[in-house]
Amino acid sequence: MAIRNIRQEGDEILNKVSKPVVEIDDKIKILIQDMLETMHKQNGVGLAAVQVGVLKRVVVIHVNYEEEPIVLINPVIIKQKGKQVVEEGCLSFPNKFAKVERPEEIVVEAEDINGKKMKVIGKGLLAQALSHEIDHLEGEVFIKKILPGTLEIIT
Repeated sequence: MAIRNIRQEGDEILNKVSKPVVEIDDKIKILIQDMLETMHKQNGVGLAAVQVGVLKRVVVIHVNYEEEPIVLINPVIIKQKGKQVVEEGCLSFPNKFAKVERPEEIVVEAEDINGKKMKVIGKGLLAQALSHEIDHLEGEVFIKKILPGTLEIIT
């Protein structure tokens, strides 16, 4: 396992659409372990593969440290409900925080690390994290979604 460099604001890869994972091989499993380690080292709650420079549809999320992290391969949002305005930041945009609108509830289908189909139902912070990380897979970054007048830069 290794800590990977997180791509930062201005890196064009963050605006690219990630490609589906065709085979969950050792390379993908190592990527997932590296992503988890990198996310934890940076005190993040989610990380998409594109943020470490890999254009694959892989996401890791860990909003509740009393539970196992969530690993999603080829995630697809199948249902969204409600809206919440939340304070958000991103490991690729360090020290920038703003309010964005996210779904209050979200249902995502994906594969787990063993290729088994799974469904995740998220509410509140988990819904926010799922929406944020899946946006990354589409080349969409939170900075483009900020509500006017809410950007805060912490130095």
